[in-house]
Amino acid sequence: MSSLPISMTRALPADRVRDFALLGALVVWLVYTKVFWVLQAAHFVAPPCPFYAMTGHPCPFCGGTRSFAYMWKGDLADAVRLYPLGPVMFVGALFGTAGLAFGSLTGRTWTPRLSPLQWRLLGIGAVSALLLSWALKVFVLGN
Repeated sequence: MSSLPISMTRALPADRVRDFALLGALVVWLVYTKVFWVLQAAHFVAPPCPFYAMTGHPCPFCGGTRSFAYMWKGDLADAVRLYPLGPVMFVGALFGTAGLAFGSLTGRTWTPRLSPLQWRLLGIGAVSALLLSWALKVFVLGN
């Protein structure tokens, strides 16, 4: 029987700094998307996508912010319509935030235990999901 692909280990100082930075970034992102509609009404949001501005076509990440904002409202249909990977990434961000917060409180860190082949397959899967999401966005769902 093989070991689990991820485990919690004692965090070294560099691990703690990395985990705290990731936790901070996730918290800022989640708060930003939670209050996005208020910020948008006040015209205080991040600038539009430069790829979209130059080409007139959405980039592979266009719609992500609004997708998260709709997820906060519980509107899964609009979240998927704007960014097909958005709901999965939203749930991942919530779990990631909880895991990093737990690790920070306990002095532990999450350590992946993947073989080189597993890392490659994970990368191929992630890129494939991103490309499929982009294709859906460009050819089926629109912006």
